[in-house]
Amino acid sequence: MLVLAVVAVVAGVSFRDYGLGWDDYTHAEYADLLLRMFGSGFKDTAALSFANLYMYGGGFDMAAALLHKIIPLELFETRRLVGAIVGVIGLAVTWRLARRVAGPLAGATALLLLALCPTFYGHMFMNPKDAPFAVSMVILMMGLVRLAEEYPTPSPRTILILGLGAGLSIGSRILGGLAVIYALIGFVPLLIEEVKVQGVREATRRLAHVVYVLLPGLVLGYLVMGLMWPWSIMEPGNPFDALTYFSHFFEKPWKEMFDGALVSVPDMPWFYLPTLFALQLPEVLLVLSIGGAVGSLVMLTRRSVPARRKTILLMLTLAATLPLVIAMVKRPALYNGIRHFIFVIPPMTVLGGIALAWIMERLRENHRSWQPVVLAVFCFGLLLPLAEMIRLHPYQYTHFNQIAGTVRDADERFMLDYWGLALKQASDGLREQLVERQEFPGGRKWKVAVCGPQRPAQVALGPDFTIGWDSHAADFAMTLGEFYCKGLTAPVMVEIKRDDVVFARVYDIRSRSISSLLSIPAP
Repeated sequence: MLVLAVVAVVAGVSFRDYGLGWDDYTHAEYADLLLRMFGSGFKDTAALSFANLYMYGGGFDMAAALLHKIIPLELFETRRLVGAIVGVIGLAVTWRLARRVAGPLAGATALLLLALCPTFYGHMFMNPKDAPFAVSMVILMMGLVRLAEEYPTPSPRTILILGLGAGLSIGSRILGGLAVIYALIGFVPLLIEEVKVQGVREATRRLAHVVYVLLPGLVLGYLVMGLMWPWSIMEPGNPFDALTYFSHFFEKPWKEMFDGALVSVPDMPWFYLPTLFALQLPEVLLVLSIGGAVGSLVMLTRRSVPARRKTILLMLTLAATLPLVIAMVKRPALYNGIRHFIFVIPPMTVLGGIALAWIMERLRENHRSWQPVVLAVFCFGLLLPLAEMIRLHPYQYTHFNQIAGTVRDADERFMLDYWGLALKQASDGLREQLVERQEFPGGRKWKVAVCGPQRPAQVALGPDFTIGWDSHAADFAMTLGEFYCKGLTAPVMVEIKRDDVVFARVYDIRSRSISSLLSIPAP
């Protein structure tokens, strides 16, 4: 509870620091269209064909838009605040899940691992799709674990959690259907045990009873899904159409930096995800989660382990690993680092919590004197990402661990601020510089050429500026520190740096001829 309180307080005082990503403005528009549709009694259906967002759920966007109407915050500040609230909920559910599976130490460990995972923490503020989806999936995992514990007579609370989790997950992204695979495979040990103990006929009857009592939860899930993702219930086949749509790359290909080379996103190598997970997650989380996954698989081979326990461990291991395995085999278009796979991090931390609980239990029985040593190593492992999170604030999502050489060494090999969050601080710095210098545009607006997301830059700069790509007639150039933005030979007015890495710059290009802000480096 203390950890949750600390995270909530820190998030509450810092959520305004986080800038807008590429998708924020469009998602805010989507929310307006969804609310307009509900408000018109489904007469205004523009939301059902808006860009490709109608194939995603808009629950997060609508919640932020509604909250914005009743609290005195700007819209995008409200979105950051809602992201923080959703993230803290995800932390709380992950703690309760690990505690339920392996006791208080496992719960506390999982909570600390997730709270001090820079990738998850950074995304929870500014990612309107992947972070809420990750929280929805861990709620669904809580329901599945409870179902395994209470089988074949799930309690009303378990049915409620399952229905809510399913509706939130699939209503956020169709990828939430992966939980069906987790359940189908995960419940095999329990069902085999049922057949052995109860016989085929009784085991079948008990299974049918479980399916029957879960029907109200499924109805609830369908209603929640429809509320968050109206397009999904307009036609029975729409969710499957979305699955087909997202199974193929749906945009014009572009190139991103991966391991020092420019690679087209549909051609990323199979080791893209394992490489980035190994280099971006904290070392202590990597070690403990791998240990938890391996230990869970070992448990499956032991007859002394109860079938329910095997089912729970198998589902958690699948939730943490199966999406990565599928991506490595199928090799879909991969981009923006690991943001699309944030949802595997909470179950990874649960496995990490289970692993530490196992280790401490073994040491208690055989080598009690080693317990303080293990706890000291664990705490040191947590201090490493904590220090990086403080240094990188508010760009925690760009974190690279000590194995990668932190962001200093990763800067030349990988994308860091791929969502352009640094444009907010760059914009704030430009306005402050102009006020300090007492410079005014003289009856017009300042013109800023931007290399990065245009809409977020316009929101951050405000109404006294016009933005665009054209650098010929611009007063200033604002560029991200990514490979596709050219370094200019012009006076630098603002420089945003973290750990000696440039995240953004603002140049004074008045009276200078700048042909382009884009740069494609040699392979």
